[in-house]
Amino acid sequence: METSALKQQEQPVAAKIRNLPWVEKYRPQTLNDLISHQDILSTIQKFISEDRLPHLLLYGPPGTGKTSTILACAKQLYKDKEFGSMVLELNASDDRGIDIVRGPILSFASTRTIFKKGFKLVILDEADAMTQDAQNALRRVIEKFTENTRFCLICNYLSKIIPALQSRCTRFRFGPLTPELMVPRLEHVVEEEKVDISEDGMKALVTLSSGDMRRALNILQSTNMAFGKVTEETVYTCTGHPLKSDIANILDWMLNQDFTTAYRNITELKTLKGLALHDILTEIHLFVHRVDFPSSVRIHLLTKMADIEYRLSVGTNEKIQLSSLIAAFQVTRDLIVAEA
Repeated sequence: METSALKQQEQPVAAKIRNLPWVEKYRPQTLNDLISHQDILSTIQKFISEDRLPHLLLYGPPGTGKTSTILACAKQLYKDKEFGSMVLELNASDDRGIDIVRGPILSFASTRTIFKKGFKLVILDEADAMTQDAQNALRRVIEKFTENTRFCLICNYLSKIIPALQSRCTRFRFGPLTPELMVPRLEHVVEEEKVDISEDGMKALVTLSSGDMRRALNILQSTNMAFGKVTEETVYTCTGHPLKSDIANILDWMLNQDFTTAYRNITELKTLKGLALHDILTEIHLFVHRVDFPSSVRIHLLTKMADIEYRLSVGTNEKIQLSSLIAAFQVTRDLIVAEA
């Protein structure tokens, strides 16, 4: 009877783990599980082992392991039982005005830990979303309660953290992950989840995620669920990103066809595959650097493309901007012919 009850208890736990998004399911649990920024990790490990952890400020693009690093640190510092009473984690989704600094953060930092040695840890994730007033109020709190509380701020943009807070923390920059680091981790997930993936599919994953591990895992999971097989084509289709062959065609039309034909073909392709002009522009930009244009022509073309990108970001009509892009390439073609 007891064994059946135990089995029933285990089933929901197993189901819960199975239903988790892969990003959370494979989140590193200890400092040793983390795959990147070994120099930063060894420094933090040294701080912990010598019991001299300073206030930390971790910054860098998303999906590079900032939150995972500090959560792994917290798990190493505190046992499961005391985790709740020793760690306060606030995210940008929580209210982050000046009241929260004067209220929960202040009361958490100011209460001493009885019967437990060591310090408390306050983790402020996405600290760049904090208001200016809240950051100013936090300065004083950090200074006042350094004795029994350590603060760890995590943000994407260092410039949005006031200099006074930056100077009170030890800063670590988490750069985008390199493909050499990402591929083994992705292969581990592929093996665990028994994903059918091709070599070009793995390359496409790494290219599209541009150093963001979270994005890579999300694309991998959604492509696997949608198509059952992860290849270059399915990855690009799933993310709505233009294929290299499509970009080559678009470039060919713009440089070799007349305006009307190029416009019609590109519009048809955009409608058929649901492509965004911004993505097409980004990909074409890479091609422009590879194609052997005379330098004066390339400068002219890149300036025009930069203008179009800016106008798109403001929210202009895509059809007009597409006409502008084709026109820029047609002018380029005429310039090359004239120079020749």
